[in-house]
Amino acid sequence: MIKPQEVIKIGKVTKTHGVSGELSCIFINDIFGDDDAPYLVADIDGIFVPFFIEEYRFKSDVTALIKFEDIDDTDSAKLLLGRELYFPVKYITDSEPLNYGEGILGYKIYSAEKLIGTIEGVDDSTANVLFSVITESGEELLIPAVDDFVETIDDEKKEILMNLPEGLLDI
Repeated sequence: MIKPQEVIKIGKVTKTHGVSGELSCIFINDIFGDDDAPYLVADIDGIFVPFFIEEYRFKSDVTALIKFEDIDDTDSAKLLLGRELYFPVKYITDSEPLNYGEGILGYKIYSAEKLIGTIEGVDDSTANVLFSVITESGEELLIPAVDDFVETIDDEKKEILMNLPEGLLDI
């Protein structure tokens, strides 16, 4: 049985991708990109369950498509939607202290070529991950971190161009 002290939270499964069981995941830190482990751990009703990685590919510094062994179709993949993902601590090789949110904190969010604000935090306490964005006027906005809204991510400039639905920022 995997114990809570044996893993560290790294992100969340946000949606299925394709029909072969691939999952789109968003990360709150850069552990997964820096270190290798044969498996990731998902919190399934309070129990830490290992899922062995068949393959993965990064879409950006903070999102990746992951294919787990024995998750071979959309129905199986849907069982992991919204689940938090954890990395086994024993596979972390970096001696630097872990910095949560390091991956996307400070990125500027644009929509329709207009600056919306800067990501100051990530709220992953619900099934829908939210970016906590501070506007130039100091107002906090919660913007869904949905792959369908993200058009491009420029890691060099630390900018994310999103196509946000009309009226979302008025809520």
